Amino acid sequence: MMKSSLARTIVVSGVVALSGCSSVMTHTGGQEGYYPGTKASYEMLTDDGTSWGYKPFVALDMPFTAVMDTLLLPWDMFRDDKSVKARVEASERKNLATNSVIPPA
Repeated sequence: MMKSSLARTIVVSGVVALSGCSSVMTHTGGQEGYYPGTKASYEMLTDDGTSWGYKPFVALDMPFTAVMDTLLLPWDMFRDDKSVKARVEASERKNLATNSVIPPA
């Protein structure tokens, strides 16, 4: 009885730890927006450059990724990207707005 319970706990923990891989990768990679992991999985499934051997794993992981993205939805709503890339893009948008008002010399 005890061994069965321990084995079940280990299997469930492994499935939970390995599920939602795309969601975890996109959230730690700095991608913004809602459901970034699900979008990434969909893009991999529809991309012709993705290996045929990799697509079944992506398809198997996609429902778990959608669940993980749903659980992380509040995080996505309040997250503010402070990366260097985001700051540079914000600066470029600001300068472009300024330059569109002020004609070049």
